[in-house]
Amino acid sequence: MMQYLFQSFNFRGDENGRPYRDLIQAVGVEEISHVELIATTIAQLLDGAPGYKGSQGTPGSGGSTPLSPALSNGNIHHYLVGAQGALPVDSAGNPWSGSYVYNSGNLVLDLLYNLMLEATGRLQKCRIYEMSDNKTLRATVSYLIARDAAHEAVFAKALETLGVNWGKTLPIPNFDATKYPEVKKLMDQGVHRKQHHWRLDGVSEMAAIFQGASPISDTEDTLEMTDDLPEGGPVPEAPERAEEFAPGLTPELIELMEQTAAMADEG
Repeated sequence: MMQYLFQSFNFRGDENGRPYRDLIQAVGVEEISHVELIATTIAQLLDGAPGYKGSQGTPGSGGSTPLSPALSNGNIHHYLVGAQGALPVDSAGNPWSGSYVYNSGNLVLDLLYNLMLEATGRLQKCRIYEMSDNKTLRATVSYLIARDAAHEAVFAKALETLGVNWGKTLPIPNFDATKYPEVKKLMDQGVHRKQHHWRLDGVSEMAAIFQGASPISDTEDTLEMTDDLPEGGPVPEAPERAEEFAPGLTPELIELMEQTAAMADEG
């Protein structure tokens, strides 16, 4: 996300390079929504089953240990620091860092690096898919597998216009993704071959690049820039978690919040 955004912020060149800037920017803006999607999924998975109501009464009363699941899960900080929510860290718990952002200013080099990132992301999401049959996890991961295929095509197509011949190299990993039933459903809808420009003014030149035959060797799909926004979905409200002291509002604070809301309505 940050890499693509900074590459678009710092893009150099005249009108000949504008389609490449618009293309990089479109993927960067979409990645913001992917962060929200992944964070929401992580929070839903950490928050327990739909019927889970957390601890009742005083947290830890009588020596109870309502947060004991933290000791048997992958990253204790999701409970200790994040109140059963997502954190800006990688799967090993390393915090996000701007040092990961690659923005050389050289268009070909940046596009190569971007393609490597998308290929790596798709590879790892395919592995995650095979780790769990949880429907929530698979719904999110399947969508991201399909969209990473689109982003591989975005950067590969851009490099193709600059003289790179991919042959049978792509996609990475090179396998029939329709073997995953959830991914097949999305690919049947064309999710992997469309890219929205994400511009409020609707003016984007990325279609000059993202068009025609896909550079991915296992498909005969035609790439398409679209003005139609992808259909979103509601973000569920996270319930109160007394054992996490989140949000930790006393009756007095709730009363102040209600008074503030009432003043805003009157104003």
